[in-house]
Amino acid sequence: MPKLITVISGKGGTGKTTLTAAFASLANNALIGDCDVDAADIHLILKPELTSKQDFYGMEVASINRDNCSACGLCAERCRFGAISKELVITAHICEGCGVCSLVCPENAITMKEHKAGEIFRSVTRFGPLVHAKLGIGEETSGKLVSMVRKISSEMAVENGIDLIIVDGPPGTGCSVIASITGGDLVLIVTEPSVAGIHDLKRVFEVTAHFGIKAVVCINKYNINEEKTADIEKFCQIKGIDVVGKLPLSDIPVKAMIKGQTVIEYDDGTFSGAVRDMWDKIMAGSCG
Repeated sequence: MPKLITVISGKGGTGKTTLTAAFASLANNALIGDCDVDAADIHLILKPELTSKQDFYGMEVASINRDNCSACGLCAERCRFGAISKELVITAHICEGCGVCSLVCPENAITMKEHKAGEIFRSVTRFGPLVHAKLGIGEETSGKLVSMVRKISSEMAVENGIDLIIVDGPPGTGCSVIASITGGDLVLIVTEPSVAGIHDLKRVFEVTAHFGIKAVVCINKYNINEEKTADIEKFCQIKGIDVVGKLPLSDIPVKAMIKGQTVIEYDDGTFSGAVRDMWDKIMAGSCG
């Protein structure tokens, strides 16, 4: 089975997508998976060429057959989410798919039907295959969609003899994060030297530790607060976490993004050198 590296963070905007794209440009024989399905953006750098797409169906939603409905109103009364109006009209994006309305309907006029919640894409990029997805507005099945992206990524990797999957994971500690890291070989946690950054790092590490997945850390913009950087390093030392990279505050990621390039493609100086060193440490020491 291919090895799986997932890049995550406690919040958005720490630089995980920038690093995932950079790693994709440095890897040999890798597949990229974008599991940040609520706000997918790695395509802005990798400029994928779409090869196929499929609909993603999340939770079922209720549907009323008007021919059988006696307008008793019991379904609206029992719906705790307020998805059924007094006029007995179901609002799909409010319906949680619990099925209570279908259960209590005396006329069996309500059925649960599949509901399209997003799309999954297979693409090719200049660095290899990409599996990515888009969750519909207001949909709440991101964990299930992430699991689908993971499943398709693994299948494609095996079919094409690819030995490494690099995943751009979602931020936070929710079910979509759990779905993106479960069964993986390594998690890279990207953090920043701030009170919030340290707090988020601790929360994310608790999740990885709970699932028994090895974690390493990258401190981005380490030089904006070296006192907090030292606090992060101390925490990592206590927990036995390797700090595999420290990146300085730089405008290179922004300039590279504007040109639709990875930092490796855009820069051949100190910043890209630090990213290269980090990737070498990850491959040699953690996934080699």
